Amino acid sequence: MKTSTRNFIGAVVAKTLISFGLVKRAIKKVQDGEFILSICFHAPSKYLFESSINWLTQNGFYFISLDELEKAATGKIPFPKGAVVLTIDDGWQSNLDNIIPVAEKNKVPVTIFLSTEAVEKGNGYWWSYINEARKIGLAKESVEFFKTLDNEDRIKLIEETKSKININRQALTIEQVKDISNNIYVSIGSHSISHPILPRCSNADSKHEIAHSKKIIEEWIQKDVKYFAFPNGDYSNREISFLKRFGYTLAFGTQQEYLTKEKLQHPYRLPRFMMVEAASFEENFCRIVGVWPLKPRRRRIVYP
Repeated sequence: MKTSTRNFIGAVVAKTLISFGLVKRAIKKVQDGEFILSICFHAPSKYLFESSINWLTQNGFYFISLDELEKAATGKIPFPKGAVVLTIDDGWQSNLDNIIPVAEKNKVPVTIFLSTEAVEKGNGYWWSYINEARKIGLAKESVEFFKTLDNEDRIKLIEETKSKININRQALTIEQVKDISNNIYVSIGSHSISHPILPRCSNADSKHEIAHSKKIIEEWIQKDVKYFAFPNGDYSNREISFLKRFGYTLAFGTQQEYLTKEKLQHPYRLPRFMMVEAASFEENFCRIVGVWPLKPRRRRIVYP
């Protein structure tokens, strides 16, 4: 299904749900019960990000930082029901104009999870090379296919593709990361080094992606890095053991669920509603309050 057709159908479904009062009831459920909305963006437009903040505020939600969420997880503060946590994955260059000023203006805390390789090297994210190669006929397989490969095989094929395609910087620069880390409304977390599918990595590679990305970011910003977002939402018990060993305290996947007291007892398996940045406003509102009826693609979450 083409994106435009899919988004049109999504908008129709969303407006139907809104007209039947499902979104309104879901908002009441979240605010009356013990729920937190955990929301993830990637590279939203400034309009989408600010409008989302305005919509959430107008509907009675309030925003907390991951530091506050960690305090709730450890019992240092009461469970903040009706709260929202905002996270941004990858560290796109556009975040500098579309996220930071909006967070500052609205006094809303956000956490940006960085994939350090793209920041350091100044090239594109690996999936951008695959998408571009498909456009010009140099590749047939989709990004989703590459996610199923063992990490060594994926890297080999991507490096071959990179030698044929040039993509300009997509990520923030190191200096930009240093600068925004001093903003009182922004915290920085790790999203690995190269954004691999971690359960597809060897033990050594998975450990390196988790441990060394933390070290790199801490050297950049001169602050502790305590929070992690699993690339593609995929992880195993091995990754969780590495996170604990190297001093992370919270980690996020991509399970489309409310964050509850019970889920907060498992701080390395926290859910997030994923914003679909090409979709309609209405669809995203349905998604983030948990009433979207169409199931997303199943994430491969492995528990060996």
